[in-house]
Amino acid sequence: MPQVLEFSDVVVRRNARDIVSHLDWTVSDDERWVVLGPNGAGKTTVLQLADTLLHPTSGSVTILGERLGRTDVFELRPRIGFASSAMARRVPPEETVLDVVLTAAFSVVGRWREDYDDIDERRALRVLAEWKLDHLADRTFGTLSDGEQKRVQIARAVMTDPELLLLDEPTASLDLGAREELLTLLSGYAQAPTTPAMVMVTHHVEEIPVGFTHVLLLRDGEVVASGPLDEALTAENLSATFGLEITLTHEAGRYAARAV
Repeated sequence: MPQVLEFSDVVVRRNARDIVSHLDWTVSDDERWVVLGPNGAGKTTVLQLADTLLHPTSGSVTILGERLGRTDVFELRPRIGFASSAMARRVPPEETVLDVVLTAAFSVVGRWREDYDDIDERRALRVLAEWKLDHLADRTFGTLSDGEQKRVQIARAVMTDPELLLLDEPTASLDLGAREELLTLLSGYAQAPTTPAMVMVTHHVEEIPVGFTHVLLLRDGEVVASGPLDEALTAENLSATFGLEITLTHEAGRYAARAV
């Protein structure tokens, strides 16, 4: 399968410390990856590299066939969908949900004087319906619950039919009901045949949606394990990742972990 991401001996160094250390990693277009690790492991840095927001100190990052440092990132970014809490903070609270999603067509946050075609609005409304948000189209973003805002962020990220979808802790801060609702939607999306390659950062194995295929385990910027979920996601590897003896269970496609 064609590769959408390729990290070769990637190092990201800040203040003489390697945040990411000699990372080799590839993602194919039919794979759904979850990136797990404790705080400070380098997870978000990996996503920032994949979204062209950060360049490596050394090594090479190739995204959708384009190598960072040798391509126009402003032409590359519209091909990537990215949802994160940092993006949510940039959304004007008075912006309607429809406009939050619609403005993805121009890669802007906050509607100003752009002219959108009817096809763009129809596409935005269809995406809102797919993520159970169509009834909120006229609501302002600032009045939504955390769970609704998370779903709006993802709807915006998929608005342009990206070739790569990056999700940074999409279930963080959600209550149990909102988390399970979002995970159900993500599971359905991950298993659809037309879905692009996906990479999702999380802290908890319980938040891995059904349909995800691979895992990258990081600790202190280094790879502990990487590969298919059923091979790389083990109690032994989790224990090494988090520095704590952990047991792991798996039932009906979902995982659960606890300290011994």
